[in-house]
Amino acid sequence: MNDSKLFVFLICLLAQFFLSFSASDLVNSFESVPDLEKSMYMAIDGYPCVRLLNLSGEIGCSNPGRANIIAPVTRFKTENKLAEPSALLVSVDQFEDLFARLSIDADFSRHVVGVLVESGSQLQNGLKGFSPDKKFPQAEFAPYQSGKFEWNPTGSGLMWKAYNFPVFLLSNSSTLALQEIALRNEKRKKSSTVDVADFDLVMQTTKSGTRDSESCLREQTCLPLGGYSVWSALPPIIASSSKKAKPMILTVASMDAASLFRDASIGADSPISGLISLLAVVDALSRVDGLGDLDKQLVFAVFTGEAWGYLGSRRFLLELDQHSDAVSGLDLALIEMVLEIGSVGKGFTQDDNTFFAHSTKESATNGTLSALKDALGSLKTRSIKISRASKSNPGLPPSSLMSFLKKNPETSGVVLEDFDAAFTNKFYHSHLDDLSANINSSAIVAAASIVARSLYILASDKKEIKNSVLNTININASLVEELLGCLLSCEPGFTCELVNRYIAPSTSCPSHYVGVVLGEPSSQPYLGNVGDVSRFVWNFLADKTAIPSKNMSSTCPKGCSGNGEMCVKAETDGKGVCVISTTRYVPAYSTRLKYESETWEVLPHNSSDAMGEADPVWTESNWDTIRLRVYTVQDTGFDLLVLLLGITVTVMSYIIIVISKAFITKALKRD
Repeated sequence: MNDSKLFVFLICLLAQFFLSFSASDLVNSFESVPDLEKSMYMAIDGYPCVRLLNLSGEIGCSNPGRANIIAPVTRFKTENKLAEPSALLVSVDQFEDLFARLSIDADFSRHVVGVLVESGSQLQNGLKGFSPDKKFPQAEFAPYQSGKFEWNPTGSGLMWKAYNFPVFLLSNSSTLALQEIALRNEKRKKSSTVDVADFDLVMQTTKSGTRDSESCLREQTCLPLGGYSVWSALPPIIASSSKKAKPMILTVASMDAASLFRDASIGADSPISGLISLLAVVDALSRVDGLGDLDKQLVFAVFTGEAWGYLGSRRFLLELDQHSDAVSGLDLALIEMVLEIGSVGKGFTQDDNTFFAHSTKESATNGTLSALKDALGSLKTRSIKISRASKSNPGLPPSSLMSFLKKNPETSGVVLEDFDAAFTNKFYHSHLDDLSANINSSAIVAAASIVARSLYILASDKKEIKNSVLNTININASLVEELLGCLLSCEPGFTCELVNRYIAPSTSCPSHYVGVVLGEPSSQPYLGNVGDVSRFVWNFLADKTAIPSKNMSSTCPKGCSGNGEMCVKAETDGKGVCVISTTRYVPAYSTRLKYESETWEVLPHNSSDAMGEADPVWTESNWDTIRLRVYTVQDTGFDLLVLLLGITVTVMSYIIIVISKAFITKALKRD
């Protein structure tokens, strides 16, 4: 009888044990492996710092080896003493403090295996400044010797160093999630669980051991930085025209920005405010009659790659030397002067509405400065001023005009900026140089108004111009506002009506990082290899500078075969419109690179290339995936306890089976 009771008790115990597990399984049932993965892992939105290379080494970030980095999330505090490898969550205002400590505290740095940076959008107004670029950006390319001058006083230079651990900038939503996780970990110091960050930032150059541009290009583990610049003539330059070529006035701006974080390169003030101003100038002048009767030809160029060794402007000048198809219709000898629209988005600050004209040589640019002041005078406003930049400045600020001056020291040129001796943009080349707090649309409209009217004055070549004529040249302020929303914000971003009128964008959120050169560089590239911003600028300029084609009913683009004809807006509906325009793509990449047989080759320095010796030849490492996620893990002590419990259950199960077997055998013998 006692044996029977023992048997029933053991059977009930086992049934209860297994039922508890099956109930748990029922509650946590999943339809697929992805469902299970989603319940275990939280994907984190962010912007990675990636590995870049040059001829002498590396900068940027990467996992140190081939494996993912997994570490508990810990809030950085100045008094932190880390006892284990950790992923540090840091606010923007403590970012430079963290990296300063990493450079001097070896024991601390040994335990930092990843960094998570809070978005910092709420801290912008309280920050004194945050710029990871140098105090004199790209000083090695300056046409003068004054490398210690501080154009960028808030610059830390952090983006030009190499870090053998992953660094991610978090989105606003991910910042909140990681703050909760770090706080939870802090409270769980005696708990058996901890939340960890899993960094997948493995770079191909790290895996292959190719640690500079020359070796990684040879092994095809990287690609050159670059893209496509765009230029356009207003009115179009007809190649077969028997008229004598006119002197040219070249107006330029940049379309690429930089940041420590690859896809968070917004560049609202520097340089996109200048780009928007240029586009507004072209729009305004396109509505003016009789431009073809002026004495000089207006040409507009928008360069990319300027943040990485002036790739666009230097390649543009090389293409002019080589008389390539990309610059057909242009002649370097005919470019009489260069007017660059730089950072103008902060021209209206603290009741000081002043723009500064930085010039190459005072005697060579007096006419341009006079035209700028005459244009300002025609606006009949006392609230806006134009001043010549201080003579105590060593020369031009960092700008595309430096490329022209290096090419020809006698170049006549002016850069219009919102600063005199130091950047007013305290977030230069950082993710905080965005639309929310760093630019003023009225300043962009004012700069565009001055430039548009001054170009008309300069193209008229000293002829008296009545104010009534200049008063017909007006900037469309609504267009400027629309461009701000399209080019500097995710809402609407590239989904805005203006952009979608011209192209089918690949993404909605704009980023102005230069990117890499895909495929063979060409003046007629495969459009899949051209970035959204370049394609939009090309279509916008081609449309605004065009004159109607006689082949209005022709199939586009195949039917656009007449002299100077091209197809615009073809991406939107597959049809497009035939127009007559002189608008071209110009490849933008290092002048020391050559593409041949589907591979890139680094060329030796050419003495005729004034900037070639200083050219770092920037490349970006390839990668398979970039991913950041967080999940909860048990500590090893708890895992050992679970193992012991498992062994105990197994032993108990074995004993129960043996006893049950003996009981059943005994019962059968009785029968």
